[in-house]
Amino acid sequence: MRLLHFSDTHLGFNDLEVLNAQNINQREADFYDAFEQVVAQIEALRPDFILHTGDLFHRSSPSNRAITFALEQFKIIDSLGIPCVMIAGNHSTPRTNLSSPILKIFENFKNIHVAYSQAYEKFAFEEVVFHALPHMNDETKALSQIERCEQNIDPTKRNIMLLHCSVGAHYLMAEFGEWVYPREKEALFAQMDYVALGHWHGFGKVGKHENVYYAGSSERTSLNDKRNSKGFALVELGEALHVEYHEIAIRPIKTYEIDCEDFESAVAALHVKDVKDALVEVKLTNLTALQSIDIQTRDIKNLFEGALHVSIKREFKGTSNDTGLGDIEALSLEAYFLEHIKEESSDAEFARLKDKIQGLFSSYEEVSDESA
Repeated sequence: MRLLHFSDTHLGFNDLEVLNAQNINQREADFYDAFEQVVAQIEALRPDFILHTGDLFHRSSPSNRAITFALEQFKIIDSLGIPCVMIAGNHSTPRTNLSSPILKIFENFKNIHVAYSQAYEKFAFEEVVFHALPHMNDETKALSQIERCEQNIDPTKRNIMLLHCSVGAHYLMAEFGEWVYPREKEALFAQMDYVALGHWHGFGKVGKHENVYYAGSSERTSLNDKRNSKGFALVELGEALHVEYHEIAIRPIKTYEIDCEDFESAVAALHVKDVKDALVEVKLTNLTALQSIDIQTRDIKNLFEGALHVSIKREFKGTSNDTGLGDIEALSLEAYFLEHIKEESSDAEFARLKDKIQGLFSSYEEVSDESA
């Protein structure tokens, strides 16, 4: 028996305010492209079952475009005659009962089986039972739903569990409603042939459990995710379990560091390669306040011609005469910044910068007053 397990596709995600030729947010289009690649692999590989373990959409009320795209793609999947079991994740689950769950749109698909009611559901087939535990906003319900799963294990068939939560890590991603699978219930995994997980965005096996895997996301939802590899899991259930990771093509992310202790030499030493259409992150380290004014953002971005987007992080150099919090509170931000520049520059340089700094702060105050 072969299963294709993918997850966290976050359809409708958009970022960076960059539009493509079709006037669609380019990052949103990237997520659609990643999904289409997985569907193409489903058509080519023809697994016995397809599993999606949550966060199909990035929001519980996705855009019309995201919904239309999903319906078109699942129409293709449905036409293959391959059963697909899908659970809701925290991103696709409404926060209140006032909204209808978005996954209801798949109820009339013959081969798409969805669990979104924040409770355990069982999908039984001739040779296998799928035990679906979708996202639950109320974590206190989790234990009772896991116990329902335990009661429905069929020893005469293969048993597959689907979860969208944190397993093996007692920390979260600071997102609404996410929950940690109780450690005392991890013994249940041994009674399963495979445990398909969603929520964490990296592919991998969980701890000591040989049959518990996160498929990972199909694209990155944050520039903090530096992984350039995304894809899905192809699972073989024979005499032994075999899980194989299949990579898809995504937009690359490139990281660079410029040490501002010797800015010109650091820039000259940069090896800028293959940045066309890439996401680029540049970290400026050991910056002084004076350098931060003189080093223009546009000049840094021009070093990476052709990149889709260049983000710049500035890390300031520590000084021996740092001002304490109490001192900062006693000064206006403008006065504090001017004082810092004065300490870091010559009299002539300070005189050159003073008017410029005061003008910038004046412009900021005018904008603040207008928006108040």
